[in-house]
Amino acid sequence: MEKNRIASENTFVSHDGQAIFYRNWKETTPTAAKRAIVLLHRGHEHSGRVEHIVNELNMPDTPFFAWDVRGCGRTEGTRGYASSFMTWVQDLDQFIQHIHHTQGIPVENIVVIAQSVGAVIAATWVHDYAPKIKALILASPAFSVKLYIPFAVEGIALWQKMAGKFFVKSYVKGKHLTHDTERAASYHTDPLVALPIGSNVLLDLYTTSDRVIADAGAIVTPVQMLISGDDFVVRRKPQEEFYTNLSSSIKEKHILEGFFHDTLGEKDRAQAFDKIKAFIAKVESANAHTNLLDADKKGYTFNEYQELLKPKASSFSKQVSFALTRGSMKWMGKNASKGLKIGVETGFDSGSSLDYVYLNKAQGLGLWKYIGLGKVIDRGYLDSIGWQGIRARKQNLEKLIGKYIDVLKKDGQSVRIMDIASGHGRYILDAIQPKRNDVEAILLRDYSDINVKAGSQMILDRNLSSKAQFKNANAFDEESIATEEIKPTIGVVSGVYELFSDNSLLQASLKGFSRAIPQGGYLIYTNQPWHPQVELIARTLNNHSGEDRWVMRRRTQAEMDQLVAQAGFDKIEQLQDEWGIFTVSVARKK
Repeated sequence: MEKNRIASENTFVSHDGQAIFYRNWKETTPTAAKRAIVLLHRGHEHSGRVEHIVNELNMPDTPFFAWDVRGCGRTEGTRGYASSFMTWVQDLDQFIQHIHHTQGIPVENIVVIAQSVGAVIAATWVHDYAPKIKALILASPAFSVKLYIPFAVEGIALWQKMAGKFFVKSYVKGKHLTHDTERAASYHTDPLVALPIGSNVLLDLYTTSDRVIADAGAIVTPVQMLISGDDFVVRRKPQEEFYTNLSSSIKEKHILEGFFHDTLGEKDRAQAFDKIKAFIAKVESANAHTNLLDADKKGYTFNEYQELLKPKASSFSKQVSFALTRGSMKWMGKNASKGLKIGVETGFDSGSSLDYVYLNKAQGLGLWKYIGLGKVIDRGYLDSIGWQGIRARKQNLEKLIGKYIDVLKKDGQSVRIMDIASGHGRYILDAIQPKRNDVEAILLRDYSDINVKAGSQMILDRNLSSKAQFKNANAFDEESIATEEIKPTIGVVSGVYELFSDNSLLQASLKGFSRAIPQGGYLIYTNQPWHPQVELIARTLNNHSGEDRWVMRRRTQAEMDQLVAQAGFDKIEQLQDEWGIFTVSVARKK
């Protein structure tokens, strides 16, 4: 067994400027590594407590990396705290990108081995960001922590709502984590083990876990599950459900009987390590790539879409509920809520609806406006989770558009922007406003005369007529995109691909972008890989095309990224909202 590997100690700077500590064990053989392994520790712990894995796996030709998650170990900050669970997920994406760029290790050569809360972070990252890693190995993921006190989660949520964020101290004893008495004792004497966890992060852990388990069919990465048979800390059923729902062509599940929660720190952990090494070898000898370019014709989201297309919901109770919701929304749209009125008249997915959501100013109608109730109803409409996600998407678009304007300017390149389905154009013009002097030309396009008229007026109002224009055009016409007079160094497509199930439309549009954008230019694109109200929308809302139902086929992030890659772009960055509904990604023209 290898005993002599010594880690170097480093930090990387994450998305918000936070420095995060990590260890790096480089390979001890002179040959180039064909893989790298990233280790994610349990909640409350740190990278030093997974160091034994590096030596006990006995893979001297493999570099290892392990971080101290934000709020733990030697990473600075309040112990057990992050602004949200999704902050940790974004940190992981930044960590992997840091390893890729600083070590020259292709992302597709990386294996992630994660335990407990770390395993939920890893599973969420693979679900939401769809990285092309070699394999994901999850040891007793903490999808559902056993709090033992009845209604504990509800109580934590209520207290946080009343008193604000607070900290919950772990009740777990070392003797309940492992049969290894030395390791169990060290859990209590290690000064870097921090038992508190922020109430907000704990609640996010539950809601995010529910989402990822329910939508695990979006995951096609090879996955191995190691489940402890006598786990006192987390429940087994959610782990089993996650495994069952996976779409991965290569997946394994092992129940390690008699193991406590610290699966990879158990007394008999050699059993787990043997299975890990065998799984890595299995993945490396097989072709694990899953082609999703035809996911509009078969597979996970296609099957969901076919159910949504059916004229009636699956149960009578749902049919009644959706009918009542639909009727009440039409009534309120006619009499009480301006937002609902715009949705009913122009479609809830129209540019006019989205512009109203962006403005986020509740307004009532008629008598209901004067008694104040209309405004209350409109505020409830604007605060629905989908519209909150839309506004977060706008913020992320503005952030990335601004960032890549700066990148082009730094590289001495001209900034020319083309958005092929702009709606009213508010998000693109808001993004450009603080950097208007850095932008040479702006072309906004949309199919709707209403949107073109409103957007053209917005250009006039912002005194951008000298460099911006708005025209009526089809977002799926390859030739018109490719042959526009402006040759964009930044192409933008937001919110339109999500409305169409047919991948051939996207392929034509993306091919147009590929022809229009020069080598080294950027494509900024959005996606909706998940939505908690996708059936409610399909059963109650009308769309911009005049159809009585707005039925969407979700694209997993892996599918969307494959379509972009097929067109000749390399994805380099992604942002998303805290609920995992909308993503905004950047890809560079090869």
